[in-house]
Amino acid sequence: MAVYVYSIVASAHPQCLDGLDGIGDPPGKLRTVSAGQLSAVVSEAPSDLKAEHRDLVAHQAVQERLMADGTVLPLQFGFTTTDDDAVRTVLDDAADDLNERLRRLENCVEYQLKAAQDEDALLRHILAESDEASDLNVQIKSGHGGPDLPLTLGETVAQEVQVRQDRLITSIVEALRSLARDERLSTPTGDDFLNVSFLVDRDHEDRFRTAEKSLADELGTDLDLRLRGPLPTYSFV
Repeated sequence: MAVYVYSIVASAHPQCLDGLDGIGDPPGKLRTVSAGQLSAVVSEAPSDLKAEHRDLVAHQAVQERLMADGTVLPLQFGFTTTDDDAVRTVLDDAADDLNERLRRLENCVEYQLKAAQDEDALLRHILAESDEASDLNVQIKSGHGGPDLPLTLGETVAQEVQVRQDRLITSIVEALRSLARDERLSTPTGDDFLNVSFLVDRDHEDRFRTAEKSLADELGTDLDLRLRGPLPTYSFV
């Protein structure tokens, strides 16, 4: 049967998995496969592997338990291989790279920051502060403008939104960068315009959270900043 791989740790890691279940129904039994200085946490992979809520929770629980006891290279949900020998081959062949990644992530956690804006408030600010958008809006309301004016206004507003949000992304990331070892920008989804992950030293977590809270207060209620963490370092593996 195929093997499901959760994460990679140093062989010296405690690897305490008592009381945890693996993915699948019934849940797979967690175990480790070792080669040299590295170990992989694995279980049998179900033949119909899907991103079910139950399995996502089980996958995350393994990462959180391991990260509580040391450095982890957490794999994204869904990584499988043929058997234990294939796992050992990867650990052997990529040993130098994997050990270097473990060293780079030592004593670190991930914090994910997302941001969205109140669209109505943003539109009011643009119409009040952009001469071009304000003039177009006045012409439309007066009824003297041509039929293309609403489209022109829409394009003007969209461009202004992009400029303002790009500026905000830069200022937010720069404000927190000095408190993190690294950062990764990801494509935002839904109403968010920012999705960034920071690699934060455990010794600096309190300072990082305090700085984010101060930044949120400074930016005001029209901006919705949401910080999650500490998380496994998925974005930096």
